[in-house]
Amino acid sequence: MFSSKDIKQIMDRNSSEETVKAQVERFKKGFPWMKIAAPATPGNGIEVLDEAEAEAAVKYYESAEIDGKCKFVPASGAASRMFKDLFSGLDTLNSGKDAAADSPAAKFVANICRFAFYDKELFGTPADSAESRKDILGKTLTEAGLNYGAKPKGVLKFHKYPDGEIRTAFAEHLVEAQDYMRNSDGSANLVVTISPEHQHLFEEALAQVKEEYEKRYGVKYNVTFTFQDKSTDTIAVDVENRPFRTETDALLFRPAGHGALIYNLNQLKEEVVSIKNIDNVAVEKYLPVTAKYKKVLLGKAVELRDKIFGYLKELDAATGEGMAHAMPPYIPSLTQSYDERYMSPEVQNLCNDIEEFLLKELCIKMPAADDCKKRVEMLRKKLDRPIRVCGMVKNQGEPGGGPFIIEEKDGSTSLQILESVQINMSDEKAKAALASATHFNPVDIVCCLHNYKGESFDLTKYVDEEAGFISSKSYQGRELKALELPGLWNGSMSDWNTLFVEVPLETFNPVKVVLDLLRPAHQN
Repeated sequence: MFSSKDIKQIMDRNSSEETVKAQVERFKKGFPWMKIAAPATPGNGIEVLDEAEAEAAVKYYESAEIDGKCKFVPASGAASRMFKDLFSGLDTLNSGKDAAADSPAAKFVANICRFAFYDKELFGTPADSAESRKDILGKTLTEAGLNYGAKPKGVLKFHKYPDGEIRTAFAEHLVEAQDYMRNSDGSANLVVTISPEHQHLFEEALAQVKEEYEKRYGVKYNVTFTFQDKSTDTIAVDVENRPFRTETDALLFRPAGHGALIYNLNQLKEEVVSIKNIDNVAVEKYLPVTAKYKKVLLGKAVELRDKIFGYLKELDAATGEGMAHAMPPYIPSLTQSYDERYMSPEVQNLCNDIEEFLLKELCIKMPAADDCKKRVEMLRKKLDRPIRVCGMVKNQGEPGGGPFIIEEKDGSTSLQILESVQINMSDEKAKAALASATHFNPVDIVCCLHNYKGESFDLTKYVDEEAGFISSKSYQGRELKALELPGLWNGSMSDWNTLFVEVPLETFNPVKVVLDLLRPAHQN
């Protein structure tokens, strides 16, 4: 399949021939559909808090002992998709035609003065003419002006304040971090995943505001920029599942999607991590509601952590695994055999409590065990996993993964975030579940990454390799198939303990296209 030249190319990427061959086989085999038991809805998989419960969660977070906090911000890639409609409009104008009056490009030009990046010296005063529209689009997208079509979203000017201050998306994340992710020593840690070619732009954006914000908010920022490892890129294939080759006969590798970031997340030493996409920010007047519900998610996460840790310590004590920590009523008799301890009423009653907790709180229905010891082992395995609490907003037609209860391979059920490509639309039950889904995940996630002994989990051990994606792409006009690793908040977190909590739609303000910046959450 591969020549010596191919193998050298593979090795130079810190990958292996076996890995790439397995990827090619995955294209041929495909991925299995997720087996949906039901959509996760309020009262059945999605927890809806009243005001008192929300305040209690905030207080729980603010008083909790946490071994370090970190804000993790996926920010890789250029903003080309954000400006796709503008590029199309510019192409139309360059062909000698004018953009339609109701086109996104025309709307953008008509509102150019409302964008934070508008500069009269650069853009001048817009006129109602094709030449003016062409000039404004060109100066926005190309090196003739801002070159925003080639820059990452994080460094684009998103918001302008009444006092004249202008903030990038990255700057707004810094402001958020000091509010709800501040450590006890007054520091705020951020890890931002970027492309290597954009590092200097982010460093410049940080340098412009770091000192001022630290003084204004009384915080010390620790910012780390990290890259998606090239070794996680996957090979592309043609429509017949043969390795895709470029015009120079080289193999074509592509970034494997946000699922590759599980390796970056795995490098973090902090116990509690908040994940939020780079483009999901709002002007600061929205921060009180954003921060409140982020603290709600953080509170629910550490509360869940403490419940799970308590059960694990009780299991250790009751079965003799943790004799040094054993406390009444779970003090095993030294005359009992190891297996007898598992069969004791105390242990089995504890198992009953744990099963009830898993079903009620996490929608995990456990399969029947063969014997008492196996039952304990199964429950211990379910408990001793990384934790994620995911904010869910009511579905208003925005893109995003949906919350479902699925049937696992081991016979249990679990809460999962699924993309539409993972759902078999020819299966009437799955199709009906998708149609009746009420919420979606806006990538507003809080994670607890340490186990009950204070050690960091190896997150790579909790990935469902069967939950990846195959998508259709093109290269220089030629059709190809691309392989994406299990998504960061999909298959990469499949084997985590998961809780879904409803949050207000006001906390979700993504900028997917440039015209989104005209929405109220991005205007002052």
